[in-house]
Amino acid sequence: MEIRESAEMYLETILILSQNKVHVRSIDIVNKLEYKKSSVSIAMKNLREENYINVDQEGYITLTAKGKKIADTIFERHVFFADWLKKLGVDATIALDDACRIEHVISAESFSAIREYVKNCLANNN
Repeated sequence: MEIRESAEMYLETILILSQNKVHVRSIDIVNKLEYKKSSVSIAMKNLREENYINVDQEGYITLTAKGKKIADTIFERHVFFADWLKKLGVDATIALDDACRIEHVISAESFSAIREYVKNCLANNN
């Protein structure tokens, strides 16, 4: 099953928020992404139904193993592309924005090839 970019964005956001907060709630996602509460509510319902997240009785959101795998993948791509673009001299704000777009559209095969190429280039330059 292919997951949509918006779902990837929500999962990545939950991952990032959970790194800095003990509990993540829908309102935290609303504030981070600056989306409407109703949009986030619908997204959380869909993610829960697809078994990407769990929501407990207090409204605390956690990633399932399935959701965490996707979130980790997207976050790894985000960090890689943002860092690489900044090293190439791209303005930090532009690098972060571009990384956010690239992370969702690149295939696993292409990402792996680029990551290995960059790693080899950096190793050969040291």
